[in-house]
Amino acid sequence: MTPNCSTLAQRLGVTVHVSPLRVRLANIMREFPSSGAQCLEDWLLDVANARGAWFVTRWPSASPDFAPPVPATLTNEELVVAICQPHNLDRPQMLRAAAQLVSRQAVNGDVLLATSRRERSDLVLVELARQAVHVSPEHLVWCKICHALSGLPTPRSPIIHWTRLAVPIPDERGCNAISWKLVA
Repeated sequence: MTPNCSTLAQRLGVTVHVSPLRVRLANIMREFPSSGAQCLEDWLLDVANARGAWFVTRWPSASPDFAPPVPATLTNEELVVAICQPHNLDRPQMLRAAAQLVSRQAVNGDVLLATSRRERSDLVLVELARQAVHVSPEHLVWCKICHALSGLPTPRSPIIHWTRLAVPIPDERGCNAISWKLVA
């Protein structure tokens, strides 16, 4: 399978800026290498998997001896924002890993918002929040993001559908979904 070489920014029709976080990530990636990670997006997914975002993995997965950076080196908020950057290759499944970290409440909403604004990934983050709130309107962090970034427009191309961030809860027969819950 040939990897998609277009970026999320190209699909959304937005420009990208010189990202201090992205420059720092390149250095951290060299310091904490992951076998088989051919690009930054692969490495970010390996780090997210190591931090408990199990719903999406890459193939082949990182070796069992992969030692991800500690949160003091790369916080969960920075990891989520890095995954949501429009600079990234257009791999919507990666966004599911970022959403899982937020849904698990492994991030501080205020820090996440500030980092997202600084790195200009708020358009992607708010769209994830809009989809997550569709499933769980009472989730504190997702609601905070939706409220804080409510003035941003909806992207011209859908980023991800809410069913990609949730799993169905089947009825007593195990057949039909009676409700949905966020993957956490």
